[in-house]
Amino acid sequence: MAVDVLKKIPVREQEPQVRATNFDEVCLGYNKEEAMNEASRCIGCKVDKAKCISGCPVNINIPGFIAQVKEGNFEAAYQVISESSALPAVCGRVCPQENQCEGKCIRGLKGEAISIGKLERFVADWAKENGIKPTVSAPKNGHKVAVIGSGPSGLTCAGDLAKMGYDVTIFEALHKAGGVLVYGIPEFRLPKDKVVAAEVENVKALGVKIETNVIIGKSVTIDELLTEEGFEAVFIGSGAGLPMFMGIPGEQANGVFSANEYLTRNNLMKAFRDDYDTPIKRGAKVAVVGGGNVAMDAARTALRLGAETHIIYRRSEAELPARAEEVHHAKEEGVIFDLLCNPVEILVDENQWVTGIKCVRMELGEPDASGRRRPVAVPGSEFVIEVDTVIMSLGTSPNPLISSTTYGLDVNKKKCIVADEEFGKTSKEAVYAGGDAVTGAATVILAMGAGKAGARGIDAYIKSKNA
Repeated sequence: MAVDVLKKIPVREQEPQVRATNFDEVCLGYNKEEAMNEASRCIGCKVDKAKCISGCPVNINIPGFIAQVKEGNFEAAYQVISESSALPAVCGRVCPQENQCEGKCIRGLKGEAISIGKLERFVADWAKENGIKPTVSAPKNGHKVAVIGSGPSGLTCAGDLAKMGYDVTIFEALHKAGGVLVYGIPEFRLPKDKVVAAEVENVKALGVKIETNVIIGKSVTIDELLTEEGFEAVFIGSGAGLPMFMGIPGEQANGVFSANEYLTRNNLMKAFRDDYDTPIKRGAKVAVVGGGNVAMDAARTALRLGAETHIIYRRSEAELPARAEEVHHAKEEGVIFDLLCNPVEILVDENQWVTGIKCVRMELGEPDASGRRRPVAVPGSEFVIEVDTVIMSLGTSPNPLISSTTYGLDVNKKKCIVADEEFGKTSKEAVYAGGDAVTGAATVILAMGAGKAGARGIDAYIKSKNA
C-alpha cells in the first residue's frame, strides 16, 4: 500500500464502549505490515544527529532499530533496542513518547512524528512471540551487587550490571516482581502476564536473581548486605509508594482510598477478576481527586468496575499533567471531568461512610513555581458531588523505612534519598540510588534512565576499588 510519509499509520484499538466494560488491553498494536510501513516513514537520521536519541532517557539507537524494522529484520531490531533497554515492551506501552523521543523527531517538523513507541512495542512483542532473548555480553567477573526493588529502575540497573558480568541479586518487598509495573499500572494499559512477567524473565535470563518477600530495613538492612552478605555495592530502586493526602475533613472515612491502595488491590491482587476474592469497594459513584496519569488509571479502573466516575482537578484541561492519550481515552470511555474544582470536605453518614464530596470552584491566577497558573478559590462557589467512594491521587513520596535504617544515608526534606544524577552516588559509600526513591513519583522511563546511571556508577566504583 502507498504510505503517506506525513501521517502516522493508525493503531488499532478496542472500541470505547467495548473496552469500558473489560480489562483487556486498549491498544492492539501494529502487525508486521503496519510496523514496516510506519518504519518506512523514518528519514534515517545519522546517530550523531538523531534528536530522537537525545530525547530518550535510556538513549536507544532509535534510527538503528527502525531501519531494521523497515527491512523486516525484527530480531536485529530487538537486539539494537536491548543494548539500551531492559523493558522495551513496557516502554512501548507506557512511556510519554510525545514529550521525549517523538517530541524531538525531525519528521515531526513537517507532518506527524514517527510512532517510535508503537514500533518499540511491536518489536518487543514479536521477540517474545518468537522466543528471542537479549544477548549477554560479558562473562561473570566475580563481584556481587544488591539491588533493592524490582521496579523499572531496579530491573534496569540489574540488567545492565548483569551484562557487564556482575552477580546481581534483586530484593523485592512484595510477593511478585515488577514494582509499580505490577501494582500501579492497570491491566488494560500494561498486561501483567503477557508483558511485565515476560520482561522480568528476560532480566532473569541475563543471570539476575530475584528474592521476593524481603523488606529491606526489616528482613535485612543495607549495612548488613554490605558487611555480612558479601555485596560490594547496593543500588536502591525502591520507588515512592507512600501516598499523600489533602488533610481535609472526612479524609479518614470509610470509602476513601489512596490511588496506590486502590490500584494495588485491583492490579496485583486481581480484584477485577471474579475468581479472585480480593476485597475492594465497587462504588456506584466514584470521585478521583488529581489529574496525573495515576488519577487517569484509577478513574478508568473504577469505570470498568461499574461506577459513574468523576475526575476532580483544580486546574483546567490545559494544565492536566496526565498524558494526552490517557485523557483522550478516559473521555472516550465516559469518565466525567470536573475541572477547576477543588475538594474542601468529604461528607459522611452516621456510620462514617462517604456520601459526597464538597468542592469549591476555582479560577486561574498568576503562574506559580511550577510555571502553571495558580488556582484560586471563587468565594461562595461551594457545591456537592454525591459519591460513595473517593480516591485520592495526589502523588507519593518514598517510604522512610530504608533511609531510617541505613546509617549515613542523606535524605532531603521530602524524604527522598539524595543522589547525584550522573551516577546515582549517595552520601554512603558503595550505596547508589535512582528512580522515584530519589526524585519522588515520576515516569517509568526516567526511573530506567536512573537505573542505567546507577549501574555505571557501581561499575566505576567497584573497578576503582579493585584497581
